[in-house]
Amino acid sequence: MDDIYTLQQEVGRGSYGVVFKGRVTETGWWGERGDTVAIKRLPCCSPESIELYLQELWAMRITARNHHNVIALYNCLLQTGPRTLQPLRSGRLPLDLVESALKGRVVDKDSKTQLRNPSRSRRRLMPTEEVPRRCFALWLVMEYCEGGDLSQYILSRPPDAECNDAVVQQLGSAIAFLHGHGIVHRDIKPDNVLVCLTKTGPVMKVADFGLSKMVDNPTDGVQSRLALSSTCGSDFYMAPEVWAGRSYTAQADIFSLGVLFWAVLERITFLEDGTNQEQLGAYVMRGRWLIPLGEALCQNPDLQLIIPMRARRAPPLPPPPNPAMCELLMDMLDSDPDTRPTADQLEKRVRRAIEVH
Repeated sequence: MDDIYTLQQEVGRGSYGVVFKGRVTETGWWGERGDTVAIKRLPCCSPESIELYLQELWAMRITARNHHNVIALYNCLLQTGPRTLQPLRSGRLPLDLVESALKGRVVDKDSKTQLRNPSRSRRRLMPTEEVPRRCFALWLVMEYCEGGDLSQYILSRPPDAECNDAVVQQLGSAIAFLHGHGIVHRDIKPDNVLVCLTKTGPVMKVADFGLSKMVDNPTDGVQSRLALSSTCGSDFYMAPEVWAGRSYTAQADIFSLGVLFWAVLERITFLEDGTNQEQLGAYVMRGRWLIPLGEALCQNPDLQLIIPMRARRAPPLPPPPNPAMCELLMDMLDSDPDTRPTADQLEKRVRRAIEVH
C-alpha cells in the first residue's frame, strides 16, 4: 500500500470496515501525487460481510464518477497477502469472493501468481513460488470529503435556509440518479451523506452502499416494483413497510429521504441512545419517548404528521418550510409507498418548491 497510497489517520469506523484519510504517494494509474483520498478497508472474514462488500463495490462501479452528488470510486485493490495488493479490473468482481458469498464459507485457493511491483509506474502479476491465495480484504479508494457527514456539517453551523435548500435539491438529484440506474440504497441517513467543501459552496455526496440492492432493467421515471424483503437500515429512517417486515420497493428510499429532508429543513435532532451526540432526525413524541416515524406509521397508518412542527427547538432556527415543501414532505412520508413520489417526480417537485420559496 505504501508505494501507492499513504494512510494518514483513521476518520471513520463502522460494523464492517474502517475508513482512513490518505494521500497518493506517486503519480500513476492510481492517481496524482499528493491528492487526498479516502481509503476504506473491508476485511473479508465471513461470507456475510463479503456479500455486503460485493454489493457496495458493484453499486459504486456503476455510479463511478458519473454524478456530482454520489461519492466517486477511484480505485479498488484486492489484498491477497500481508503486503500483496492486486488492482481489480473495471467491470469485474473478484471470483474468489463471489464464490465465498455463494458457498457460504470463505474460499481459499492455491495460486502460482503473486503481485510484485517491479517499477513505480507499472504493476503486474509475476510467476513465483506456490502460495496459498486468500482474499484478506478489499480496499476502496474514494474521494475525500473534508466537511464530514451531514449531521456534523449542519449542526456545527448557524441555520442557513439557502444551504438547506441546496442539501434538499442535491440529494433529490442523487436519488433520482441512483434509482434511474437500478440502485436502491436502503440506508439513507445523515451519516451516509458526506460533504465536500468547494469554493462555490458545500456539495453533498451520497455514500456507503453496503446495504444497497440492484434492480434489473431499471426504467427512468418508472417506480421499480422489485420486491425486497431484508429488514435493514437505521431505525429513525426506515420506512413503515420495512418496520412491518413486508416486502418493499425503492419507495422505501423516498421515505428515508423524507425524514432526512424534514430534519434538515427544521433542524430537528435527537440524542442517540447512550451518547451525547446530537443527530439530525424527525420522530413522533409519545410522552417522553421518541418514536421513529416509520415505526409510528407502521403501528398507525392514519397517524397525522404535523409539518412544520408546532413545538420547535430553541433558537436559532431556520424559517419553516414553505407550503409547497410541506406538501412534498407529507407525500414522501405517506404510509402507503405507492402514494409517495418516485425519485424522478421528487427531483422535479423539489426544484419547484425551492423556486416558490
